[in-house]
Amino acid sequence: MMDEMDRLHEECGVLGLYQPTDDHTAELLYYGLYALQHRGQESAGIAVTDGSRTRWHKEMGLVSEVFGEGELKKLTGNRGIGHVRYSTSGESDVENAQPLVVRYRGGSIAMAHNGNLVNAGLLRERLEDAGVVFQTSIDSEVIVNLIARYSNEGIHQAIRRTMDLVKGAYALVIMNEECLIGVRDPLGLRPLCLGKTETGYVLASESCAFDVMGAQLVRDIEPGEMVTITENGVTSEMYDTPGKRASCIFEYIYFARPDSVIDGVGVYQARRNAGRLLAAEWPAEADMVMAVPDSSIPVALGYAEASGIPYGEGLMKNRYIGRTFIQPTQAIRELAVKLKLSPMEQNIRGKRLVLIDDSIVRGTTSKRIVETLKQAGAKEVHVRVSSPPVAYSCFFGIDTPDRNQLIGAVKTIDQIRRVIGADSLGYLSPEGLVDSIGKPRNQFCLACFDGRYPTEVPVQTGGQAENRFQRLEEDHHE
Repeated sequence: MMDEMDRLHEECGVLGLYQPTDDHTAELLYYGLYALQHRGQESAGIAVTDGSRTRWHKEMGLVSEVFGEGELKKLTGNRGIGHVRYSTSGESDVENAQPLVVRYRGGSIAMAHNGNLVNAGLLRERLEDAGVVFQTSIDSEVIVNLIARYSNEGIHQAIRRTMDLVKGAYALVIMNEECLIGVRDPLGLRPLCLGKTETGYVLASESCAFDVMGAQLVRDIEPGEMVTITENGVTSEMYDTPGKRASCIFEYIYFARPDSVIDGVGVYQARRNAGRLLAAEWPAEADMVMAVPDSSIPVALGYAEASGIPYGEGLMKNRYIGRTFIQPTQAIRELAVKLKLSPMEQNIRGKRLVLIDDSIVRGTTSKRIVETLKQAGAKEVHVRVSSPPVAYSCFFGIDTPDRNQLIGAVKTIDQIRRVIGADSLGYLSPEGLVDSIGKPRNQFCLACFDGRYPTEVPVQTGGQAENRFQRLEEDHHE
């Protein structure tokens, strides 16, 4: 929360809306993207069609910065898609903002993508050899170009053929002049769900977008499923044979908003369960349980409930601080930290604290928080983390640093404790994490913790991913 370089980031959030008439389509997408803003703060975009013409607007910045009343009024039509982005593939600039809109002989295709392809480099090379000119540096353009390439076979067959070629994580919303389509990868790595308004339907990365759009959650899109929304309603087909499931477990730890429901599990309850199990696995003698706001608050409440130690607020988050990209010196970085999170000295002075966080990536943020609390008079700081140590890179849409920068990959737990200055340190076990969600372990991807990837991933050499692939374990999470 304090050092954006010391957090894991989801790549983006996607959104789609289909309704019979243009009943404030662009405005509803705007509010839905606002609810998904936590999934990406670098760029935002909306594309809308009336069946004959597709209009779009996208720009760098937050949703509120990109769209004003003037931009929204120009986006007319009864169906549209939206996107918020944090870059994990491609540079951070407006050319890589989504949705991507491609015009071809048969019309146009607009697409928004959440996830990351592990074979994008290989596919891009083949397309470039065939004469395709790319306008962006993101893997999402590989997908939309393949769909356009096969579009003479019809949109659904074009998507099927494309999905046969791409490997990795993806939740897609795709729009043409006739319909709105949602696609989820065969492993279910990235989330996608369906909602119903009074007159139409919504597709979104998270159900939290539905509330502000006046929609009700219908269900999650299944791994390997393609849903099509037209004026006749919703149809579904499995474009890929359902196999092993590998949903990203970090959605429950940190990425998703606590009021979302993902694959039938309430995120808030899963985090509160994690706190209870963390208290059982790593008890502490302390006077107060506190959280690094905001994602860790339900965990801290669960820890306090199970341990009997009172919950209290120890850090005040300034909710009006924007992105702090300009941090040229260590001194300025320290000031930015204090600006974002301020210690509540009257609550923590002289107390033994249990500090709850959702993860430790590089360790710099945890170190600064512990220092801040002790400078404010905390007697002891016992850090408890609601996930196992992050020790492996992610290739499926999470912006993970090179593995040698992950403190969990290069140091023991006691070494990490000394680095961050904590009096004690405990991580929730993989078993406890899975139990907190209440589903079998083999339904999740825990590769960032154990290195057991659910599919082939690029070989890492010198911090760079090559177009060769490795599979670290044939049958993951048995």
